[in-house]
Amino acid sequence: MAPPLVALRDIYLTFGGTPLLTGAELSVAPGERVCLVGRNGSGKSTLLRIAAGLVEPDRGERFVQPSALVRYLPQEVDFSGYRTTLEYVEAGLAPSQDPYRARYLLEALGLSGNEDVNALSGGEARRAALARVLAPEPDVLLLDEPTNHLDLPAIEWLEAELKASKAALVLISHDRRFLENLSDVTVWLDRGISRRLERGFGAFEGWRDEILEQEEIERHKLDRKIAREESWLHGGVTARRKRNVRRVAELQRLRQERREARRVQGDVRFSVGQSGPSGRLVIEANGISKSYGDRVIIRDFSTRIARGDRVGIVGPNGAGKTTLLQILTGQLAPDTGAVRIGAAVEMVMLNQHRDELEPTMTVTEALTGGRGDKVIINGQPRHVASYMKDFLFQPEQARSPLSVLSGGERARLMLARALAKSSNLLVLDEPTNDLDLETLDLLQEILSDYEGTVLLVSHDRDFLDRVVTSVIAAEGDGRWVEYAGGYSDMLAQRSGADLPSVQRAASDVGKSKAAEKPAGDRAPAKKRKLSFNEKHALETLPKKIEQLQSEVAALQAKLSDPGFYARDPQGFEKATARLTEAEAELAAAEERWLELELLREELEAES
Repeated sequence: MAPPLVALRDIYLTFGGTPLLTGAELSVAPGERVCLVGRNGSGKSTLLRIAAGLVEPDRGERFVQPSALVRYLPQEVDFSGYRTTLEYVEAGLAPSQDPYRARYLLEALGLSGNEDVNALSGGEARRAALARVLAPEPDVLLLDEPTNHLDLPAIEWLEAELKASKAALVLISHDRRFLENLSDVTVWLDRGISRRLERGFGAFEGWRDEILEQEEIERHKLDRKIAREESWLHGGVTARRKRNVRRVAELQRLRQERREARRVQGDVRFSVGQSGPSGRLVIEANGISKSYGDRVIIRDFSTRIARGDRVGIVGPNGAGKTTLLQILTGQLAPDTGAVRIGAAVEMVMLNQHRDELEPTMTVTEALTGGRGDKVIINGQPRHVASYMKDFLFQPEQARSPLSVLSGGERARLMLARALAKSSNLLVLDEPTNDLDLETLDLLQEILSDYEGTVLLVSHDRDFLDRVVTSVIAAEGDGRWVEYAGGYSDMLAQRSGADLPSVQRAASDVGKSKAAEKPAGDRAPAKKRKLSFNEKHALETLPKKIEQLQSEVAALQAKLSDPGFYARDPQGFEKATARLTEAEAELAAAEERWLELELLREELEAES
């Protein structure tokens, strides 16, 4: 086995209080692709900074091969002293290295090199930083969240570039697909120590669960042993304790071992506030368009989103994903076309910016809206300290200002705020930013089990594949196309590879038989037309739906009067029964109209 290019041995580091690293190790050999994984706050970034020589540990050994060129990509980039992106990238090259590579990488990443470093967006800053570390073609790349702020095309370009590179890699990322496609070794940093698996990230979770299960068995054995020793100690006479000092000391040692055992951090437990069901039709967009000056963002796009759909929106940065989301949810008016929000829709939004709350606000104030110490979940009050624990916040953080929270903690806090509110439509703009893998797993489960409708903007391919039922993708020049299934299904449909082989074969046979039959022998296909009843229903259903919506709203307002039941119990019961009937009639009318409208469009397309 080749000697390592970079190696860390027996690394200890404490930032006051609980030690962060207690004997952690990391090594990377030539050509090796290592993914470094662990919970938020486990010390991954700190260990990578120690490997880069930027942090000095309290104890331990760092070794770097004298001839090895090591480059480190931090999460936060410092552009001090540089004017343009080209100047910044070229500064990372040695005098003997080709400056053309700096220009090539900037162009490949969508930058010209003339951008003012003081006016860069988060995505542009990340692209410039990537160009700088890749340009000198180093022997070792230490990459801390390289996909942060990148859109899907840039992530896929970076993945291909790293696959083709001869450099050894150490990667920290919350992007599962990225780790699965690039890693062949996994290092798990957990409770201050590191464990190494000579396989890629795809094998990590099963291996981790086996280790945690074995730990739980050993902890149970230790607890039983302590119980036995305590029973002996307290069950005997004083003379026995004096005679067996060694056994008493052993009990003290076992107690100390149990006290010092650092248990794995608990899991986030999401509790989602859910209101009553919306109508069958949640959002309908007809021929919407939006432009800013000469730039077309959306061109003649239509869609229907029904109750229970989970729709992902994908595209490059700047394509207009957030604009489309705002138009579909009624926050922004289209230039042309119309958007209709269905009946009884209760929407909760989570935007991609974490700065909508005042930094001086405390965690408690953020969760309660500054009103007392209770959070209302599904109509039931919960103490804020209990709700905080579900999202891995400690009780002492209740009065902490938001300014001291990490990116991952702010992400969890924003999720906690959004999911506490009653809803039947969740609108999530980049919800996965800064979340660790375990929290992502639980968010995926919640969204999959959520009884309402989900609109989701994300660059996380694995997250999209696990959660969404359809994908709306930017195709360029303002065109948006909706595909059934997740992100991988979208790629397959774009390439024409989505049909199963049996279906493709049947389709090919059908085409060949049609080709064999002379044109004159074919009977003309009889075109299907809408019946009189179907046409009449299409014309009259919108008015009926509008009437039912008004009736439902009036009944809901009537029943919300707290004194109604006391004044008129029979009237209250009649109104309740009628509300149930009206909501059912409304859902049926919307569903029938939706079916007929789809049929009409199909027939028009065939004609």
